[in-house]
Order: sequence, then structure tokens, then C-alpha cells
Amino acid sequence: MKPDEQTPSADYTQPVAYDTNGQPLYAHPPQQAPANPIQPTVVPVDPRTLGAAPVSQVVHMSRAIDPAEPELSDEAKKRHEDSMRKFPFLNLSRGEYVINMVQRHPIGLVLPISFTALMIILVFVGVAAYPGFAATTGLPDVGQIILPAFLLALLFGIGGYIAVWVYLQNKFFLTNESVIQEIQTSLFSRHEQTVSLGSIEDASFRQQGVIQSLFNYGSIRLSTEGEETTYRFHYVANPKKQIAVLNNAVENFKNGRPVTGD
Repeated sequence: MKPDEQTPSADYTQPVAYDTNGQPLYAHPPQQAPANPIQPTVVPVDPRTLGAAPVSQVVHMSRAIDPAEPELSDEAKKRHEDSMRKFPFLNLSRGEYVINMVQRHPIGLVLPISFTALMIILVFVGVAAYPGFAATTGLPDVGQIILPAFLLALLFGIGGYIAVWVYLQNKFFLTNESVIQEIQTSLFSRHEQTVSLGSIEDASFRQQGVIQSLFNYGSIRLSTEGEETTYRFHYVANPKKQIAVLNNAVENFKNGRPVTGD
């Protein structure tokens, strides 16, 4: 055979022989082992663990016990310190500061002041008219009722002062994190309500009647998510403006923007 001649390839589609039953027999190309045969991996098994139930593994992950608190800017620290100094009775968290304070409208003082003044005037009018009345009825001399009348007028004055003081102690604070309502119902009854800005679902105001519209006061209402809790604050001066400031603060807080009083 010449070097340049090639051996013709075998045709494996043609039978090469027949068996005793006359069925054709074919030739097949030789099987070649793969270049990199995969060797089975032998894993040693402890005979003591055969048939035992699988044992679950517990992975312990460590984390910081006290997570790092975010750094506060110098302005936030200063405003927080100013708020703590001006309003020491408020329970402010770290970095929380007051951006707006709402007091009750002075119109709410008309009733207690008027009632107190009326009662004191009636006491003094009674003392002035007492001599003529005592002369016709045989009552004790006027000198005997001056001290009781003075004490009664003083009692009315103290009662009126307490009513005014209780009324003015009710305040509404807006901070960069929450809404705080200081509620004073009597001389020795006081409590505080705090609502996070993130939980406020709706904030609205209401003015009803000619007097509220004329003197520009009304009430504001806050409703929170989940428990459907409602908070109200009455006798608010310019409630429309206060609600606008509050809604802007809630929107900024929920969107991660700085909360201001604008």
C-alpha cells in the first residue's frame, strides 16, 4: 500500500454474517474509553450510624447586642438640647426635637373668666346691699359677714385661676418624629399621648359654626393605622394651617426626608 493511500472506512450498516435463524449480524466500532474517566468518590461510613435518624445541625450566627446608633448632625444635637431645655416635661428620644407647638385658642378662656368675675361681683354686690336688707329682716350686722364674703370671693377667684391654668396646660407638640399631646383635665390629673408620624394615616381639621369661623379656631383630628385610634385636640387656633404643617411633616417622615416646620 502506498503511503498516500487511505484505508477505506468500514460500512457498519451492512451485515457481516447471518445466524442459524437467518438473522443478520452487524459489526460495531470498538468502544473507546473516555479521556478523563470519572472516578467514583468513596465516602467512609461509620457502621455505628447506619440506620440512625438524621441529626439536624444548628448554625449559630452572631450579631451585635447593641446596634450602632446613627450619627446625629450638629444641628440636630443643638435643636434637641434646646427642646429639652424649653420643654423638660416632654419625653423626647435621642435626636428628637420640637418643631411646632400648638396652644389652645384664648376664646376658651372666656367662659371660666366670665363666670369667676360674675360670681365675685355678685358677692360684693351682696355685701353692699346687705345693710339695708339686714335692717328690715333683723339679720346680723354687716361687720359679721364681711370676712365670710371675702373668703367666698377668694374661693371663686382661686377656682377661676385653676380653671384657666388647666386650660392653658393642654398643648400639642409636633416633633421631627412624633406628635405629643399634653392633656390636663384637672389640677391633679395629667397624661401624655404620643403618636409616631409613621403611624398617622389621616389628619384633618374641623370648624363648625359662625363663632369658630369668625375667630378662626376649631379642632384637629388624627387617626392611626391598625387599631383605628383617633386623637382630637380642641380649641386650636388657625387649624387649617396647623394641619397643613402636620401633613407635610408626616409626608416627609414617611419618605425619609428631613422633617421641618415649614
